[in-house]
This record gives sequence, C-alpha cells and structure tokens, in this order.
Amino acid sequence: MRITVIEHEAGAGLGYLERWLGLECDVVRPYLGDSVPERAADGLIVLGGAADAWDDERSPWHPATRDLLRRAVEESTPTLAICLGAQLMTMACGGVVGRGGNGLEVGLREVRPLPAAASDRILSGVGTAAAVQYHQDAMTRLPEGAVPLMTGDQYPHQAYRMGEAAWAVQFHPEATPEIFTTWTSAADLDGAEDLNAEVKAAEDRLIATWRPVAEAFAEVVRTAAPA
Repeated sequence: MRITVIEHEAGAGLGYLERWLGLECDVVRPYLGDSVPERAADGLIVLGGAADAWDDERSPWHPATRDLLRRAVEESTPTLAICLGAQLMTMACGGVVGRGGNGLEVGLREVRPLPAAASDRILSGVGTAAAVQYHQDAMTRLPEGAVPLMTGDQYPHQAYRMGEAAWAVQFHPEATPEIFTTWTSAADLDGAEDLNAEVKAAEDRLIATWRPVAEAFAEVVRTAAPA
C-alpha cells in the first residue's frame, strides 16, 4: 500500500508524518517538474505551502491538484489535505477560499472539537488541543456536504470531512519545531523567537496529540485498499 503525496515546496514536507504513517509515500514535487497524477495510489496527502490556493499562475499545477482532490473525494480514496492542501480541497469541492479577514494565524494555537468529531475515524480521540498554525488565507465557506470537525477562535473552519474518507485540516499536524522555525525565519516575523520557543516547548504534547491521528489515517488507508 502506498500514499501519493503532493509537496508544494521544499520547506513544507511530510515532517512527522514520514515517521508516523508506517506506509510507503510517493512524493510528487510539481515545483520541480513532476506531473500531478490523475489518480492517487491507495491514499492521498496534499501538503501546505506559501502560495494562495487560487493562484494558478504562480503554481500552475494547482488545477491538476484540485482535479486530483476532487476525484479522490468522489472515489472515496483516503485523503488528508493540510493547510494549502485543505484550501485546494475546499475549492475543488465547491467551497470558497479567500484572504482571511482576521490576519495571520501563526504559532501554537488551540483547536476545539465539534460534536461530529466524537465519532470521526481519525479525530475522535482529539479533544481541545494545541496545533501549529501558519496561514493567512482561510476557508470561508465549506463545500456542500462537508462535516465540520474542529474550530478555533481566529478562524472557525479548522477541520472537516467530505464523505467517509477525505479530511481537510487548516493547521499543521506534520510540522516539527524545526520545520516551523524555518518558516518563521524565512518570513522574518516579529516575535519569531517567542513563537519558535513556544512550539518547541509543546513538542511532546504535539506528538501525543497528532501521532494517533496520523496512525488512524494510515489505518483508513489500509482498510480501504483492495485485498
């Protein structure tokens, strides 16, 4: 069993997920010229990146990525879409993404479960939790049929599910403290040292929260794959 991974930039890779999933990952790097496949393997992960989800000129592979996500949802291919990936999935399925009206959400932020999360296959074990954030664009209207799963104070749409096997999360369960530090350093953010230290101090909590989610997603991939 294999997971197709769409990576949008070198600094936003699989991070923790590379160790947690326990499945082979075929990483597609369209920014280096790789072609986005029409269909994923047994599962699909679409990672984050600095580009806007609607900026097809800057990221000419976005239309193919949205098509891939739409097909994965329609065919019930287990899918995990993260940050930019979540925004691309939202657009692919008929929702709306735009520049967030509440500014940059960055650092360690609280996310809270909504009622549907209690029976969700990958998020049911997550209560109110800390998550790494780094985004300014936001999912302002979810697609029709989306099941909201998690919310937050600055931006309400933090996680949702389409169908039984496609999840979109605005936050970054994959981000290690080292990856987060590269993001803040590249952006030359005010207060970056404090943000970095806060994420580093929460590393054990982040692992304890999000590793079971990654493992649960991997189990969805295993159970969905043909015998």
